[in-house]
Amino acid sequence: MSGVLQGRVAQARSFLFVPASRPERFAKALASGADIVVVDLEDAVEPPAKDAARQALRTQFDALEPAQRQRLMVRINALGTAWHAQDVELLAALAPAGLAGAMVPKAEDGLALASLAAACPGLALLPLIESASGFHALDAVAQAPQVARLGLGHIDLQADLGMACSDDEAELAPARWSMVVASRHAGLAAPVDGVTTRLNDPERLQADTARSKRFGFAAKLCIHPAQIAGVHAALAPTEAERAWAQRVVEASRQAQGGAVQLDGAMVDAPVLLKAQQILER
Repeated sequence: MSGVLQGRVAQARSFLFVPASRPERFAKALASGADIVVVDLEDAVEPPAKDAARQALRTQFDALEPAQRQRLMVRINALGTAWHAQDVELLAALAPAGLAGAMVPKAEDGLALASLAAACPGLALLPLIESASGFHALDAVAQAPQVARLGLGHIDLQADLGMACSDDEAELAPARWSMVVASRHAGLAAPVDGVTTRLNDPERLQADTARSKRFGFAAKLCIHPAQIAGVHAALAPTEAERAWAQRVVEASRQAQGGAVQLDGAMVDAPVLLKAQQILER
């Protein structure tokens, strides 16, 4: 089962947050079309409500069908907070019952992730890189046990670094590039990009997700069900991309794997690989 759930997290395109303190919203989130629903015990829950939210999650989880459980991930509170240990206890209880994974905020230490993996065997981990320390430890985090892929917490990152980014977030290009490289080096699925905070702004969502795709990200965090369809559409290959990829694969097949010209351009192994990746998506 753990391999199936690792694959589910690795292949997901959309991760939709829902507060753990609002269990009445879980069903709506699961019906939204999101690949993974992230029940949030961290930022979405005020400190006085943490214990009640944890209990609400446990109660609601027990009532879910197995297929629903396998689409549910929990964002725990960060290591060093007063709530982390109890969150890990909850994860350890839910993991054998089919929980898809754990989202780990403020990930900055590969050894801490290894400890979490040992406490929750087989559970897919998705560390969020949200700080200078997280980027300093990027390779160690990516290579920690049970890490399925990395996620970018770009709002927290900007605050940690004292940045004031423009709308296109060009200032964060090195961060995104580094995460794609670290993911590839560790053999992980392509990383998950951060949220688009503007609601009711499909143009901004499309632009943000198109940027994610250009950088090599393959999924995005979402804060509202209305964002899911736009994210899926923007991450999918266009008709023109699919048509080009099919022609490249066919040309390569006819050339029996050798280099060949197509539309005046050389098709060799790297071009064929790019075409195959498009068709896989």
